[in-house]
Amino acid sequence: MYFVAFLVLFVLELFYFKIADRYNIIDKPNHRSAHTEITLRGGGIVFPIAFLLFFITTTWGKLVHLPLHDQAAENQNELLFGIGLLLLCTISFLDDLYDLSSKIRIVFHIISVSFLLAFLNAFVMLPIWAIPVLYILIIGILNAYNFMDGINGITGLYSLVALLSLLYVNQNMVSFVDRDFIIYPVLACLVFLFFNFRKKAKCFMGDIGSMGIAFWVVALIGLLMMETGEIKWILFLAVYGVEVISTILERLKLKENIFEAHRRHLYQLLANEKNISHLAVSTLYAVLQLIVNAIVIFSNLPQNVIFVIILLPALIFYLYTKLTIKKQITQNIN
Repeated sequence: MYFVAFLVLFVLELFYFKIADRYNIIDKPNHRSAHTEITLRGGGIVFPIAFLLFFITTTWGKLVHLPLHDQAAENQNELLFGIGLLLLCTISFLDDLYDLSSKIRIVFHIISVSFLLAFLNAFVMLPIWAIPVLYILIIGILNAYNFMDGINGITGLYSLVALLSLLYVNQNMVSFVDRDFIIYPVLACLVFLFFNFRKKAKCFMGDIGSMGIAFWVVALIGLLMMETGEIKWILFLAVYGVEVISTILERLKLKENIFEAHRRHLYQLLANEKNISHLAVSTLYAVLQLIVNAIVIFSNLPQNVIFVIILLPALIFYLYTKLTIKKQITQNIN
């Protein structure tokens, strides 16, 4: 079944390439880009397609195995997630095409996150003061994913590490979701990476992809946190988190507009200024996150200790590496 799903996603991705090529849905390089050639945009459309495929196949399976009242309850819950995902991906794809106003985007982000919180049952299970905090946190994570999607392979590979880690936890530690709800985005990642994890990428994710896979990963981490009552699972996004927050603080210090495109991320410095292969940089980020995930999964230390032993060294390593590279660049200029 998974092989068939993979083939369907692969064929539909190729079909999208035909549409993108015909209607000129492309990413043109500029002075802030990490690439130099025109490339098809929106390859991340495979993620909302993966959800539709998941929903169709699992609904059919439930028709065969579950009583009608159980089918209705499970389908309704998955529909809440699906509506939020499809709304977010639709507005993100339109933004890829037309560069929409930030006000329009934020309205749809809030609506989509509302469906996600309903899917997680957060409105019932959490205190009222936690809800606005979650809106800010989740919208921040969605946009952080978008900020980090700047070189070949980085977000696809990073997301694959997060998803496989979640699959391991689901299968071996605590069952918190139907495994197909993790496997289908894994298949979508593999399809996308086939076309993107290359020296010369066939396509880029676009906002539809980075937002879509971020929404799915956040939903899974949210389900796991709700099931276990532990917040340590948010560290499955620690590498991106340290990078984005540190870069935002740096740009605020320099009085720059944090919503404008830039080349201050460490991965951009490594790829653009140090001329390290995109694939090598993407692999480095994925491996670092894999190490973090292993510590989170297998450590028996208290949560607060795990946060310290992961975030403090990560921050020191990040700042040291970035300052060293900047110093080298300054010396080369002089």
